Amino acid sequence: MARARITIDRDFTIADVPRRLFGSFVEHMGRCVYTGIFEPGHPQADERGFRRDVLALVDELGPTVVRYPGGNFVSGYRWEDGVGPVAERPRRLDGAWHTVETNAFGLHEFAAWADEAGVEIMEAVNLGTRGVEEARALVEYANHPGGTHWSDLRRANGAEKPFDIRLWCLGNELDGPWQIGHKTAHEYGRLAQETAKAMRLVDPTIELVAVGSSNRQMPTFGTWEHTVLTHAYDEVDYISMHAYYQEHDGDAASFLAEAVDMDAFIDGVVATVDAVKAAGKHRKRVDISFDEWNVWYQRGLDTDDQPHLVARRWREHPRLIEDAYNVTDAVVVGTFLHSLLRHGDRVRIANQAQLVNVIAPIRSEEGGPAWRQSIFWPFARMARLARGRILRLAVDASRIATARHGDVDAVDAAATWDEETGAVALFLANRSLSEPGDVTVDLHGLAATAIRSAEVLTVPEGGDRFTANLAHAQDAVGLVALDAAALVDGSLRATLPPLSWAVVVLDVARV
Repeated sequence: MARARITIDRDFTIADVPRRLFGSFVEHMGRCVYTGIFEPGHPQADERGFRRDVLALVDELGPTVVRYPGGNFVSGYRWEDGVGPVAERPRRLDGAWHTVETNAFGLHEFAAWADEAGVEIMEAVNLGTRGVEEARALVEYANHPGGTHWSDLRRANGAEKPFDIRLWCLGNELDGPWQIGHKTAHEYGRLAQETAKAMRLVDPTIELVAVGSSNRQMPTFGTWEHTVLTHAYDEVDYISMHAYYQEHDGDAASFLAEAVDMDAFIDGVVATVDAVKAAGKHRKRVDISFDEWNVWYQRGLDTDDQPHLVARRWREHPRLIEDAYNVTDAVVVGTFLHSLLRHGDRVRIANQAQLVNVIAPIRSEEGGPAWRQSIFWPFARMARLARGRILRLAVDASRIATARHGDVDAVDAAATWDEETGAVALFLANRSLSEPGDVTVDLHGLAATAIRSAEVLTVPEGGDRFTANLAHAQDAVGLVALDAAALVDGSLRATLPPLSWAVVVLDVARV
């Protein structure tokens, strides 16, 4: 049996829980927008074409901020194409995903959807094929009250009040050769600096995210961040991180430990940011926006619905990377959320990519149902229960050998304490594929009075680690009661099933 002893002290905390840590991402890619959040004519669509069944699941999932409209898509996007009368909007070829963009859904539609969903907008500007003037104009269109060309055009297009978008991305993955408008670090750093200045001259209250490395394996990782921030440090508030993980060649042990890589990735970017701060004698702090992360089985950009045949590429919203997530994936996603929470002092924004259909916690079918994928559950519970202060845990756990990451803790954990509600929320993952996890949690400065709730996601009866929620079996994987949890002499004792993610909420009082 794997064992773990976790010590919590009321006075050892990391930061307040950043509410933007539980963000998501809507890109004009595949079926995320069209037949995902937006499907006029669907039995569950409202008068604006928003799928109410998807909105209900988004509400349950609990994202606080949603990045839009890309992603790779934004590097070739003309934002003006998505405003004004729908019948007059142009159809464009999207070179990023080899599809036809109808522009039936644009900024006004997304702003209305975000308002309905109760999420903050994180808007990305195109710094691939466009630049300073187009970004400045978009801020004026979105945020200026009126009396100017772009703000009056917004009003003429039906939005009398500004959209008041606070959070902006200065492009997307421009270090990547696959990106439309790929740039060197010096080219992008100068462009980001000047674009940021121009955007803030329109609205000085906005927050700006500079593009960091597309992943930790990029040959320019580290030097890219250093160069970009050497140019733009004073003009930006965050630098972005992107990371996707998958199981390779049946190596489940390494896959279950990928949060170790995420931890190291974050620590490396923070070190680089702070080195630029010190060298430049800057006074403010630049933080991290981890605005793309998830499990993604990168088998190729196209699915069976869109083969690599040029004659069939240019289609409207084909199926793209619609991964079906299983129990193993859900446990891994849980550990990624732990990593982000443990770094909540510097990772102030995070967006799981994407929201619907495209590597997403929510799936939907055109004209048909919408349902929760396995990875829905860790996100939904942490978004709802992680409140107050992030606790700094001392963990002494059994170790598991992995090929990619060496020996790692069998039990991974994160926790928060909300003094207002008197609750400690413990988030736990057992990485072992075969051994239960015997967990003891000792509290100092706090006394546990009751277990408010205890749930676990694990292999369902009759299933295996590859069991997933599908259209014909939408509830195969989910949270069930964790019966093996009790308070013993003031400590929590819990036994986690092999391959599981759990959340335990304790009622606590100061001592």
